[in-house]
Order: sequence, then structure tokens, then C-alpha cells
Amino acid sequence: MRLLVAAMFLAAASPVFADTTAGKVLTFNPKTRTLVLDDKTVWQLDPATQMPDSLTPGDSVKIVYTGGGENGIDKVLEITRG
Repeated sequence: MRLLVAAMFLAAASPVFADTTAGKVLTFNPKTRTLVLDDKTVWQLDPATQMPDSLTPGDSVKIVYTGGGENGIDKVLEITRG
């Protein structure tokens, strides 16, 4: 019984399961919040997406997102340099 309670607690406390990808910035338009990586993938960013103050071509980035939705991406959670 204790094991079951511990498992339930851990499941409730664990963060949302997220996917990640990485690449280099090809272009970033801060006005439209559109990011294009060097592999030509286009990421439309929500105003709530946590990200660096500026992104310039050639920056290496890591994108954390949740899967789902029509295009396989539900929400971009965070972008970090790296």
C-alpha cells in the first residue's frame, strides 16, 4: 500500500513530459515570434514561451515542447542557448 501511495505522489509531482530538439538559428523574427532552424523547421512561438532576450543566426538552441496538436507540437515551453 505504501508503494502505491508513493507512486501516486511521484506521478502527481513529476513535471509535464516534454520532448526536446536542438539546432542552429537560421532566422528569428521577434515581431511575429517565428523561429526557423538550420534544418528549415519553423517554430511559431507563444508569448508565454520562455526564451533568451535575443536570438541571432548561428546561435545553437535547445527547444523544449509538448507533443500533440495537428502538427505534432502542442506548445513550445522553453528555448535555451546551448
